[in-house]
Amino acid sequence: MGQVPAPARPKPTENPSAPQIQLIPAPVAGALDAAEEAVDLLLESGRAPGDILVLTTGEQHPWAAHELSFGEAAYWAQHDAGDDVFFADVSAADRAGSRPVVVVAVNGDADPTVARTLPVARDRAGALLIVCGDPQTINSALGAGV
Repeated sequence: MGQVPAPARPKPTENPSAPQIQLIPAPVAGALDAAEEAVDLLLESGRAPGDILVLTTGEQHPWAAHELSFGEAAYWAQHDAGDDVFFADVSAADRAGSRPVVVVAVNGDADPTVARTLPVARDRAGALLIVCGDPQTINSALGAGV
């Protein structure tokens, strides 16, 4: 007679490849500054600039606004080159490729935008997702599916 196969073990609910999530409390008006400080610390600790994607939920980062003034093609060519920190509005997050580190500046008031942004940002982050903004807004969004 053949052996009876052992019952399948349930899979762990935690995804071992999911990025670590770090929250940096900041007011909406200070979220972009907090994100820039996080990027500076990452670079100082040896992280390669091309490893970092910064997403904003409100007003665009000044770098993104400046680069977009030269046209979308040039802007996205910089993203595709992957040589430097890339800044994008959350509306472009679907187009942005994955990077080891994603920093999100929750610099807009729209809770639904934050709730939609964090899962996308988590999917783009290979190792670390840093979220800068109001802890209550972020924790509410994290509880809603991140």
